[in-house]
Amino acid sequence: MTIRYAEVLSPLRAAYDSHAAWRDALTKEPWKVAERQAFRDRLAPGARLLEIGAGTGQDSAWFQQEGFAVVAADLSPVMVEHCRAKGIEAHVMDFLQLDFPASSFDAVFAMNCLLHVPNHDLPAVLAAIRVVLRPGGLFFVGVYGGNESAEGPISGDDHKPPRFFSFRTDEQLLAFAAASFDVVDFHSVDVGGGHRFQSLTLRRPDLD
Repeated sequence: MTIRYAEVLSPLRAAYDSHAAWRDALTKEPWKVAERQAFRDRLAPGARLLEIGAGTGQDSAWFQQEGFAVVAADLSPVMVEHCRAKGIEAHVMDFLQLDFPASSFDAVFAMNCLLHVPNHDLPAVLAAIRVVLRPGGLFFVGVYGGNESAEGPISGDDHKPPRFFSFRTDEQLLAFAAASFDVVDFHSVDVGGGHRFQSLTLRRPDLD
């Protein structure tokens, strides 16, 4: 049975609404800080940046403090309220409903959120992100992956209801990305516990 993005939205929203305060109190791991800094260093001063799957806005707030014009979007209304409390322009949106003008952002940042999109709908989501990114703009994608692909809930998930995950091989993720973007950088980070973080920096082609 093929899982569709529309089917996972309601459980994801409920799970993240209920864990927003807890997640807002978390301290960011050093390797995530390093990944964020590396992407920041690729951006032009004052770039207009969209963070999707922004959560409580920790990364958005940091990019804003770094002098970028930041807009945040998240599926969870409670998460969006946390973003707004930090002084961030934030909107309740899912990845297929990014209600912004075409080519309106210089950069898009997506940390550990596209792993909630089923493979069936990932091409449509990447196409929707490409629309709001200007030609030549940069797109950071960070997700957990592995040597095998798998989709569904994970054991031991402390969120209720359980969240949907899609874990992809390096080759699978790169193939999805290359269908819509040019690959600027790809590397993986061993984050312990048998987990691997896949880091992608993509560029929207100048000519479509």
